[in-house]
Amino acid sequence: MQRIRLRYTKRGRLRFTSHRDFQRAFERALRRAEVPMAYSAGFTPHPKVSYANAAPTGTGSEAEYLEIALTERRDPEMLRRLLDESLPDGLDVVDAVEAHTSGFADRLTASRWELRLDGMEPEEVRKAVEVFLAADSVEVSRQTKKGMRTFDTRAAVASLEAAPAGSDRPGEGPCAILRLVVRHLTPAVRPDDVLSGLRATADLAPPVPAAVTRLAQGPLDEETGTVTDPLAPDRDATPAATVPDGTA
Repeated sequence: MQRIRLRYTKRGRLRFTSHRDFQRAFERALRRAEVPMAYSAGFTPHPKVSYANAAPTGTGSEAEYLEIALTERRDPEMLRRLLDESLPDGLDVVDAVEAHTSGFADRLTASRWELRLDGMEPEEVRKAVEVFLAADSVEVSRQTKKGMRTFDTRAAVASLEAAPAGSDRPGEGPCAILRLVVRHLTPAVRPDDVLSGLRATADLAPPVPAAVTRLAQGPLDEETGTVTDPLAPDRDATPAATVPDGTA
């Protein structure tokens, strides 16, 4: 059985696609591309697809990951192209590698996010960031599937900075950009939780919802604060060499 790991995006209006909607679209793409999928056992077999840490509905992403299991070997790049052609624009398969390592989900320890805050002056946001980073802890509460949970957003934030928006952004008026790296803790701290923390510590209240995009997710380099490529170990690994029978 061959395992292929894929990176895909959610862009434009497709950011509003729920995870379940994506699952349905991806399974249709598998059928269109005639991918030789392995299936689970049982009364209602399902294609063996493992999803890892999907972004919340309404957020864009350049770094979503999944793994598929095949009954026949395929070239990862050719498979990527076929699947990309079978998905709607905005759901784009941008990378594929054959899995040669285990523990892939454990590598996704952090995400790098960008938030566009329309109607906010960059200097006002910068001052709020300073207050947030100076705090020892910033607790917020959010309703989850397990009920109301309170957690420390400050502990999850590895880095946070504010910058002016580029001149090529749509619309007019002030706009600030927040760039942050968030550790994947339990319970998970989302970008909107960090915004709640900024509101709690510095009374920062964007007049319109932030446009949120995940730029990367993977292992966190604590020394540099960068999020590295989780597919790199598979790209660098080489399958064990096959030793012919009767040789040492």
